[in-house]
Amino acid sequence: MFERVLSFYTRYFAIWVVLGGLAAYCWPSPFKALAPWNLWFFALTMFGIGAVLRMEDFRRIARNPGIVLVGTVAQFTIMPLGAFLVSRLLGLSDELAIGLILAGSAPGAMSSNVMSYVAKADTAYSVSLTTVSTVLCPFLTPTLTCLLARGTRMDVSVFEMMCNLVATVIVPLFLGFGVRHFLGEGLRKVLPVFPAISATFIVFICALVIALNRERLRELTGITLVATLLLNLGGMAAGYGVGRLFRMDLSRRRTLSIEIGMQNAGLGTVLALKHFGAGATIPTAAFVFICILTASAAASFWQRHPADPAPAE
Repeated sequence: MFERVLSFYTRYFAIWVVLGGLAAYCWPSPFKALAPWNLWFFALTMFGIGAVLRMEDFRRIARNPGIVLVGTVAQFTIMPLGAFLVSRLLGLSDELAIGLILAGSAPGAMSSNVMSYVAKADTAYSVSLTTVSTVLCPFLTPTLTCLLARGTRMDVSVFEMMCNLVATVIVPLFLGFGVRHFLGEGLRKVLPVFPAISATFIVFICALVIALNRERLRELTGITLVATLLLNLGGMAAGYGVGRLFRMDLSRRRTLSIEIGMQNAGLGTVLALKHFGAGATIPTAAFVFICILTASAAASFWQRHPADPAPAE
């Protein structure tokens, strides 16, 4: 019974994101009080993800390096370049542009694994892509942000951001993996708790951004929403197209569409808040909500029109 409740909570966490955002808008003070702990909350999120990874997840990557390489390269080219082009096309301010570029340069969202599962796509492929992009993000996310944000009036400290990512992403991720690996069966009964913990901290991060930007939420109308929607839908379409180009089966095309369209904008929000101020978090926060809504709609549609099962690995 308890596991079913946790599964329901994790699968429909998009609802809790919306409710958390409404609560933060109406009662911002409690969320603002927890702002100094933001990085710790995200580190705990990554620990939770590491705790549910298995050695088999890494073996799966080794057995299919080609399709994982294709997906990873697509993720770190389509979305960062797309964010740069959209910000230039729409003439976004420096703050909004760097926030959008951060969202595009982030790794795949952990929630993409849940969406792929709901869509009856290739969840194993989704886990592999998320794992690889997360491991690479401390090096690629700051570098891409620095290159693409060049020319703005906001300095990007690549080394500081890289150190920050290693501390909040890589270290807790592998600590969680180490706990799972060494405790093994002794941890099995509490494993369903970790995805729920991760989902809870994602809800909090989104709510915190709304609380901090309560007076600036008018900027979410118009140009910012258009920019984030273009980036999200363009990424999903391009991901599906890349899968088709490389003759992947329908299940993996859908996975790639979700994986590329759903960047870990929660991480982008944390970085924007720490390095560039609250104004730069507006596009990343908007992207969190938009990608959850669009991926949920796609997953719901694909669930009713399932693809043939992915080839056995």
